[in-house]
Amino acid sequence: ILDDPDLKDIDPTILKHCHAAAATCILEAGKQKADVSAISTCLEDCKLDKERIEQFCTEYQVFKPILIELVTVVSFSIGRSPRHITDVSWRLDYQIKSNQLHKTYQPSYLVTLNVENSDSGSHPDVSFTCTMEQLQDLVGKLKDAAKSLERATQM
Repeated sequence: ILDDPDLKDIDPTILKHCHAAAATCILEAGKQKADVSAISTCLEDCKLDKERIEQFCTEYQVFKPILIELVTVVSFSIGRSPRHITDVSWRLDYQIKSNQLHKTYQPSYLVTLNVENSDSGSHPDVSFTCTMEQLQDLVGKLKDAAKSLERATQM
């Protein structure tokens, strides 16, 4: 795409974003087994012109069976749904001495995430240790993710 002479005047970053958006649209359509009318409506909402929508839908119809098969195979190989955190527990550990008998006084947290995979129904635990700074960083990132999700659902 970046070597196409017709696209040489367009910023490469914008081209990459457009390519990613188109690929996402195609994959989601395949996952949902969307029909042409649903795709047309979505693309009209995105302000695409009729000619491009018709061209896209024609190509989609040609490759739809292959796309659905590929999406199905991939979803079975990696699992149909991601794992969900159902609970979290933590414990403060305080290391007083190292194995060389030096006094260290290092606090650390042992965090255990109870995880459930809806496909298999299993409940494996994910455990890790971290320092206070690492735990604060994790909490900050989780808060950022929650805010992003909240903003996305309000659109």
